[in-house]
Amino acid sequence: MPRGVVPRQPARTGRQDKVRVGTGTPARPGRGNASAAALEGRQKSAPKPAPAAKVKAYNPVAPERVTEILKRLDLLYPAVTCALTHSSAWELLVATILSAQSTDVNVNRVTPELFRQYPTVEAFAALEPEQLEPDVRSTGFFRNKSKSVVGAAKRVVAEFGGQVPDDMEKLLTLPGVARKTANVVLGSWFKKAEGVVVDTHVHRISRRLELTKQDDPQKIEQDLMRIIPREKWILFSHQIIWHGRGLCIARKPKCADCPLENLCHAGDKTWSTVDMHKNAKT
Repeated sequence: MPRGVVPRQPARTGRQDKVRVGTGTPARPGRGNASAAALEGRQKSAPKPAPAAKVKAYNPVAPERVTEILKRLDLLYPAVTCALTHSSAWELLVATILSAQSTDVNVNRVTPELFRQYPTVEAFAALEPEQLEPDVRSTGFFRNKSKSVVGAAKRVVAEFGGQVPDDMEKLLTLPGVARKTANVVLGSWFKKAEGVVVDTHVHRISRRLELTKQDDPQKIEQDLMRIIPREKWILFSHQIIWHGRGLCIARKPKCADCPLENLCHAGDKTWSTVDMHKNAKT
């Protein structure tokens, strides 16, 4: 470059070559401002894209889902009651103690003869556990069950005048009585909803339906008490127990015949029209 010759510097306006700022297109004389205004107008008038619809997260204990489950259970099992044969609070208490780790069918085979031999709570209280063992052997764990039944009879006679108490705290003082047994007696005989019966069927199916993630019966009961209306506590337990015997069988559930099927995402379903959740199983 010759000495003293300074190259022309671009103007700050960007118009030295009649080029629009930010474009490579030559501008027409007198049209720069109008074109910019038109572009800005088009940008303002262009419709804004609609926001993406939010997908509602799946909530297994949402009130509407729980309500629908209860509604369908009511249609399936409108008036089911306790399956244990009994004619008094004491007989129900004995039958419930014997039902642990046994079936109701098996217990119902044992109790008629048992109550014929020992017709009152006082008759049971007069026994030693060893005397009762042969009569309840077929229900399993017969030694522990004999001790519990005789011990409960002695306490009912000694402390409650021969009448099974209708109070949770008092029932829990009886040998062999935990919350499940107490809830059975209070709900099925005294019609008092103090809790939810959590037997093996309720334990298993409430987890399959994702109504709880707990494995401890007392924690499962607390979860169910939070999401199920109190007036449904007694009937709900009976309904789930009957459902577990008839359709939601442990080893091979009859999912294709189940009216709850499209509400159930259990990971071990035998047939499904919905997504299956690997953690929703027993």
